[in-house]
Amino acid sequence: MKLSLKQQKFADEYIKSGNVSQAAMIAGYSKAYSRTHAYKLLEKASVKAYVAKRLEELKKESIAQQDEILQYLTSVMRGETTEQTLCGTGDGSQKLITIEVSAKDRIKAAELLGKRHVMWTDKQEITQRNIEITIGEYDADD
Repeated sequence: MKLSLKQQKFADEYIKSGNVSQAAMIAGYSKAYSRTHAYKLLEKASVKAYVAKRLEELKKESIAQQDEILQYLTSVMRGETTEQTLCGTGDGSQKLITIEVSAKDRIKAAELLGKRHVMWTDKQEITQRNIEITIGEYDADD
């Protein structure tokens, strides 16, 4: 079942605020309905499904993906990233200045990238375990 525009607006407002009655009033439902019966909107399968779908989409948008994390770590390691810090001006106040990322942070980013690419592994994994033994005549000249 498809949502009406009012139901969709209610669901979107509910996702923003988490307040059922406030979301219903913003969506255009009456104050009386919003205060007493708005919770019933969340019990409708179509509204429930829409809210779940939107929350999943928002979750995907807000969480960094693997490529994004690797790109960020690489930019930190290469010194392409800056950060802001407070610096005293001498008259009892401070100003915000932009500085390069510290060597410590760059080393940590390189270490994390190295771990990701399994560069620091001491353990060697042997995949081929077949040993070939040839039995034949022994020639002392060879």
